Amino acid sequence: MSMTEPYAIAVVGGGLMGHGIALDFARHGLPVALHDRGSEQLARSEAMTRASLDVLVETGLVPAAEAGPTLARLRFEPNLPAAVADADLVVEAVFEDLALKQAVFAELSAHAPAHAVLASNTSSFMPSQLAEGTIRPERVVVTHYFHPPHLMPLVEIVPGPQTDPAVVETLRALYTRMGKQPVVVRKETPGFVGNRLQMALLREAAALVAAGVATPEEIDAIVQAGFGRRLAVSGLFEMRDLSGWTVSLAVADELFPDLATSSAIPDWLRTHTAALARNPPPRKAAQDRRERLARDLAALARLVDESGD
Repeated sequence: MSMTEPYAIAVVGGGLMGHGIALDFARHGLPVALHDRGSEQLARSEAMTRASLDVLVETGLVPAAEAGPTLARLRFEPNLPAAVADADLVVEAVFEDLALKQAVFAELSAHAPAHAVLASNTSSFMPSQLAEGTIRPERVVVTHYFHPPHLMPLVEIVPGPQTDPAVVETLRALYTRMGKQPVVVRKETPGFVGNRLQMALLREAAALVAAGVATPEEIDAIVQAGFGRRLAVSGLFEMRDLSGWTVSLAVADELFPDLATSSAIPDWLRTHTAALARNPPPRKAAQDRRERLARDLAALARLVDESGD
């Protein structure tokens, strides 16, 4: 992989994350083959990609004149070997199932060029687990995006114990060049950093709902209008620096013994998930909520760009 020429990218899995990852590479000038199995799924992937690009154009993040060239850099490919045949970087974004991902990595190891980096957008599995299905563990790495990936700047780069350090540095340089904010996780651990923090918060939120302290809607309002708003401009530790560690320690002494610590998923969370599976929200309503999120994040990104931060 040479930084003197555009990388050829392949993305395997064209769902909510995969299509956005592919779009993000394409809007930054890189040729992308987006693979999914079946013409119906690929058609949905293309429709999602076009809709996401429309939002980027409408919100001013992509000039209208760049929409056509961006789409031209995307190829929707139903054949996996053809999708990865010339790839310098492959990003796997299939369903979060370890056996499935390992099977995909075995295929990638068989069909992608020997020099290709094999990355995964897994939310929880360690790169060493994914590398078990390959003959080149030194080329395997996790590149963990957050939804929606074409609007969220962070990419957690997680090497495994056998990952070549040059792979990590190459990806760090690539994402920096694209305007992303890559952070290299120093040691592999399930869930990396971002999702471990999110799951800790979700465990406490679910416990509060189960105890009748607040409803999900009330908790969302508290997060959105309270500490969640400032987290975008000041991280957890920086905020403690500003508010004072003495006060924070006093609050921690009082609250830590009372926080949820169970390793078992709360019954409420399982019941809530099952109820949504039986009676999912209308497709149009879900799409409207995703579009609102995308437009709000696009507005935030434009504000950050204009401020120069």
